[in-house]
Amino acid sequence: MDRAQKQELVTTLTDVFKNTSVVVVAHYSGLTVAQLSRLRRQMKASGATVKVAKNRLAKIALEGSDVAHVSSLLKGPTLIAYSSDPVAAPKVAVDFAKTNDKFVILGGAMGTTALNVDGVKALATLPSLDELRAKLVGLIQAPATKIAQITTAPAAKLARVFGAYAKQDEAA
Repeated sequence: MDRAQKQELVTTLTDVFKNTSVVVVAHYSGLTVAQLSRLRRQMKASGATVKVAKNRLAKIALEGSDVAHVSSLLKGPTLIAYSSDPVAAPKVAVDFAKTNDKFVILGGAMGTTALNVDGVKALATLPSLDELRAKLVGLIQAPATKIAQITTAPAAKLARVFGAYAKQDEAA
């Protein structure tokens, strides 16, 4: 990697650290290429990204960012997972760590808040942004359907009453 490529990588990582809402740092030593590719696909499917970068370059990119406290985790073979959705990257990382014992989550950051392993796992248990939106839409739609049922209920009751009277008249 020449000097220009290193500067480009540092610039890219600086933008990542300034614009993403959550960063997860993990050790990946011992994972096969196939396993790492599967992790990348899962992250991409959920709207997150995985980046393997030299620790020294990542530390340079972290300087001056809100998540600068993550630099202490960058020791050994580490990767960085990040997403704009605060739940996407932690959820995929925790699920992947359950099936691969060589993938070890070290910690992370959400905004200016430092996260330890338990903090990342706690974030992973929260519903994603899309799930929250679906629940909110469901809550908004529920009263509308109830109002529609209430407004049609008197007419339906009236129709049943008229039908009952009609049956009584036919029987008599």
